[in-house]
Amino acid sequence: MTKHSCKAGQFLKNEQYAAWHDETLWIVREKRDKMARAVPEWEKLRERASKIKEHTLSELDNYLIEFEKQALKNGAQVHWAADAAQFNQIVYNIINENNASKVVKSKSMLTEECGLNLFLETKGIEVTDTDLGERIIQFRNEPPSHIVMPAIHLKKEEISELFHQKLQTEEGNFDPAYLTTAARLHLRQKFLEAEVAITGVNFAVAETGTVVVCTNEGNADMGAHAAPVQIHCMGIEKIIPGIVDLGVFIRLLARSATGQLITTYTSHYTGPKPGGHMHIVIVDNGRSEHLAKKDYLNALKCIRCGACMNTCPVYRRSGGHSYGSVIPGPIGSILAPHSQIKTSSDLPFASSLCGSCSDVCPVKIDIHDQLYRWRQDLSEMKLVSPGKRYAMKIAGKILSKSKMYDCLGKTARYVIKNLPHKLIYNRFNIWGKGRELPEVPKESFKQWYKRTYQEKGG
Repeated sequence: MTKHSCKAGQFLKNEQYAAWHDETLWIVREKRDKMARAVPEWEKLRERASKIKEHTLSELDNYLIEFEKQALKNGAQVHWAADAAQFNQIVYNIINENNASKVVKSKSMLTEECGLNLFLETKGIEVTDTDLGERIIQFRNEPPSHIVMPAIHLKKEEISELFHQKLQTEEGNFDPAYLTTAARLHLRQKFLEAEVAITGVNFAVAETGTVVVCTNEGNADMGAHAAPVQIHCMGIEKIIPGIVDLGVFIRLLARSATGQLITTYTSHYTGPKPGGHMHIVIVDNGRSEHLAKKDYLNALKCIRCGACMNTCPVYRRSGGHSYGSVIPGPIGSILAPHSQIKTSSDLPFASSLCGSCSDVCPVKIDIHDQLYRWRQDLSEMKLVSPGKRYAMKIAGKILSKSKMYDCLGKTARYVIKNLPHKLIYNRFNIWGKGRELPEVPKESFKQWYKRTYQEKGG
């Protein structure tokens, strides 16, 4: 599997594109900050949400049982899946039992995680992703690059060319309103033909047996109301205790994700429509094992807002596809090693450990601390490259010897200042790709401190 650093290097080769990607995501981060500042109790909401999730995870079994009990009372059918294979089979069985062959699906990272689309297509089922961004990347046969904005890596000119090929739109017309209208007309027919609608689940309320789906396009509602069979797919961590708790998360989610006051559609599904069938599939797929890891269980609090991606300097400058995992960015880098430790062992190192991800997380996940902890665990498991282990061993010795550190620091300052640029920024200098070192100071911090304070008796 190609490592993140190599894929990031490929991404950075187009400097203008990388700069555009960086700036676009930072705009979303700034919108989030503006919305957060407008809520005086913002930090109290974050703390409350974190505590609700912490409590729920500690009583997860009881809340799941309560949710199933209430959902069954409401007329829904509840299914349990231990892993991705069982989940995919359950969904296919529901489709097959209803003699269906056409499915519309709204955004769901769980179905991406389990590879549902590909599984159903091999069974002869036509699956249409109805979220505009998801439909775009489905046309391109590629995974999402962001969990909220799956096609954020594409410019409108690229989408125009794609729609010209797939939907026969006017060549060279990249007006967003025109392209959106073409997509709407295309998807409207898919909704009318669909026999089954599949949605993800943002929150599942144990008290009422309700699943809540948040969208900006109304595509989940279009599918669920038009098709006779609706299937809602949720990970076990989506449970919250009561309807009163939902308000806390709804206030946080859209503001953190896209800088909106609220998502355009916040839909509550409590039971099947008249003459219809409602199925809820509850999926584990490694979450129980994750829950047992005390140092990492906080990651299960994630409400999939994507705020950590929008703020992360590494994600913004390397793109979501460079991570090679279903969920990219900082949160993906602490989730992926739990299920794919060997193939994802480089992801915890794809971070500057600046802590910005933890600062913006609406449920206060200690993301940067977990990234650092993963680095330690991976090193102990010898899943870090020999070169990196050797380099860190040398660095440890240097940092433990004050005189050696001072001497090598002085040497490094001289070398960086006097060596030709090409010798420093060579093909072996991975850190030099896409970045420049700051101006070399004339003296070290220790020298400055001694001269400025100690000589003055400070």
